[in-house]
Amino acid sequence: MPVLLAYFSLSLHVCCAQQNLNGEADNILGVYEASHQGESCKVRVTKEDGGTYMAQVFWVDNRLDKKGNVRLDDKNPDKSLRHVECDKIVLITGLRYDESKQKWSDTKIYDPTRGIRANVVCEFRPDGLLRVKGSLLGFSQSVYWRKLD
Repeated sequence: MPVLLAYFSLSLHVCCAQQNLNGEADNILGVYEASHQGESCKVRVTKEDGGTYMAQVFWVDNRLDKKGNVRLDDKNPDKSLRHVECDKIVLITGLRYDESKQKWSDTKIYDPTRGIRANVVCEFRPDGLLRVKGSLLGFSQSVYWRKLD
């Protein structure tokens, strides 16, 4: 009986620790308002099957070009993605949470305004904004996403 009780206690501890980790990591889930290089958009962060996170644009302020056509991801270095509409662009996939640093990273972010990919680190600031920092070749730039839900 004591062995069973010890096993149950250990299992409960591991389960609760995992729920706490997922809870902190899942804080990034939601809808954000963002602005970068004169473009305003809304981004949805969701959880992928492997436990990583993905960010995808779902609304853009200036969706249409001067001719009334939906703007496309024409600067994408991957030519097969240049047909993607501006309000369907995937910005991040494979984002991982580092509990010890309380940051999400270990992947790249795509900047559709310049057509580049950069290393990314995301973290919440005390004021609640999500700092999204892209770094490439020793240069970095941060943008701040405001969580809407």
